[in-house]
Formats: sequence, C-alpha cells, structure tokens
Amino acid sequence: MKVKKILVSQPEPADLEKSPYKNLVNKYGVDITFYKFFDVVGLTVSEFRKSRIHLSEYTAIIFNSKNSIDHFFRLAKELREVIPDTMKYFCTSEAIALYLQNYIQYRKRKIFFGTQYFADLIEILGKHRDEKFLFPCSDEKQTEYTKLLDKNKFKYTKATMYTSVPKDLSKFNLKDYDIVCLFSPIGVRSLLKNYPDAADMNLNIAAFGTSTHAALKAAGIKLTIAAPTKTSPSMAMAIENYINGKGQDDVVISRPTSTKKDSHASRTTTTTGATKKPKSVFANKAKYKQLQEERKAQAAARRAERLAAKAAKEAEAIGNDTKAVAKTTAKAE
Repeated sequence: MKVKKILVSQPEPADLEKSPYKNLVNKYGVDITFYKFFDVVGLTVSEFRKSRIHLSEYTAIIFNSKNSIDHFFRLAKELREVIPDTMKYFCTSEAIALYLQNYIQYRKRKIFFGTQYFADLIEILGKHRDEKFLFPCSDEKQTEYTKLLDKNKFKYTKATMYTSVPKDLSKFNLKDYDIVCLFSPIGVRSLLKNYPDAADMNLNIAAFGTSTHAALKAAGIKLTIAAPTKTSPSMAMAIENYINGKGQDDVVISRPTSTKKDSHASRTTTTTGATKKPKSVFANKAKYKQLQEERKAQAAARRAERLAAKAAKEAEAIGNDTKAVAKTTAKAE
C-alpha cells in the first residue's frame, strides 16, 4: 500500500529523531503532520465550587494522568485550600508518580503507584481502605476506573476538574491524507464535530485502544488499522505493517479488569473472544518450597558473613587501641 501523507492527532514529539514515527519518514518517505484534535481546559473555581467538594477533607488522592495532577494543584491554589502533609497519593504508574515532584516533595512513604494498569493500583488501594479517596478526572466517562472502585467498595468521590474541547480542524482536507490516526474517544468526537460526514468520506482510519475502536464503531466509521496487536504493539508499527501489506491480526486487550482476589494472574483476551490464563511459573509446589528454603539459607549465610566481618573489624579496632595504650605507657616510663 503506497502511503504518502499521514495525519496524527497528537502533539509533535519533543524529539522527533527518537520517535518511532521517524523510522516511517526515513524508511518510507512519508510526510507526517502532527496536530492534537482537542484541548484540555480546566474548570474555573466557580464551576468547581458547584460540586461542593472540599479538597482538604480527603486523606488520599487517586491520579490516573498528568492532567489530573496539574488541575488538582491548580484548583487547590486558586481555592486557597491547604493540602496537608499527611495526604497520600496513589498513581497508576511510576511516571505519573514522579510527575508529582513538580508540586510536592517526593516521599515514598506517601506516594504509591501501580505497574501499568488501574487494576494493579486497586490491589494497593486495598491496603488503605480507611482512607477517604478523591478521584480527580475529566468530564469524559471513567467507567473502566469507577467500575473497579465500585466493585471493590472503596469510599471515593469523583471530582471533575477539566474538560476536553474539540479543536477546529477546518484547515485540514482529510482526503489529502492516506491515513488519519486517532488515539481516544474525544479524538473521534472532534473528528465528527468538524466532519459530520466522516463515515462517508472513505478515509483510512488508524486507531489505538479498544475505547477508540468502540467510539468509531458507534459513529459508523470504518476502522482500517487497529492497534495494539501482537505484531504491532504501537501505532507506528501498525502503520508500517499496513504499508507492507501485512494482514490485520487480532487486537490485544491486555488491560486487567480484576484484582488478585478475583484471579491470581491477569488474562489476555483477543477479539476472537478466546481467554488464556498464564500458567504459574512454579507448577511444582515441592520445587517452589525447595527454592524458598534455598533462598532463606543463602540469606542466613549472608547475614552470618556480615556479622563475622563486623566482629573482626571491631576486634581489630580494639587491638589497635590496646597497642596505642601500650605504646603511650612505654614512652611515659
């Protein structure tokens, strides 16, 4: 498939040279235009006050994006609310947790984060059930997150702090582009607002994420390139496979929707509906027990070595002190 021009509905990468899209430019000579299809606009103080939420009344905050962090601390400042030092912060990933350094002193004892998915964070939240949680978010539906919070019976308040506003896309003639890339339902909404007849324009749409795929389906827009898949976990790889004429494989839904209480292992589901549960690394319990005993023995041996080294050092210090005293006594005589 000959592809000359691509429209990507995201801001241009800070360093395009290190971006996976650069490979498409160098290898296939495509012209890529980056343009975010929507703006994130924070609620004003008067708008937020209508929710009757007082930030200082909560003991823990759940953050699932950098936008939620920015607008939480912006509103706290504008409302002149003092966030106590005892506040606990729970983030969906380490990258989001580290972003908190822009606003607070980073202390591990107050900041907790999951590995990648919201379900991972649910397990951590379960150890802090007595907290009163606040969940800052956009006005978009957060069903994936709130369903998990509700299912696990957490006491939380959903606080809308910002909204996504579609941009004017009239400067683009979509028919000039061989591929239009979308990454979120709001991107689909922006496309429809600017081009109500998008479903009839015979566009080649590339979309990332099952929620984006669902939004396209609801709008009646054909999906040409879907990601992530097993062979193309990124949008850039999905486009390259399309350029090379490779068939579209099943979209991988690798997002866990249950916690350890429900399942010891996360499940990987494809669009075919098949569900696979990974086998335990230690299927043999006896072997697992033996390995645990070996690890305990090794740890005990290391502790003994450290204690022996410490005792030897102390003995050497005592010996040196004794020699110094004897030397001083001999000089005095």
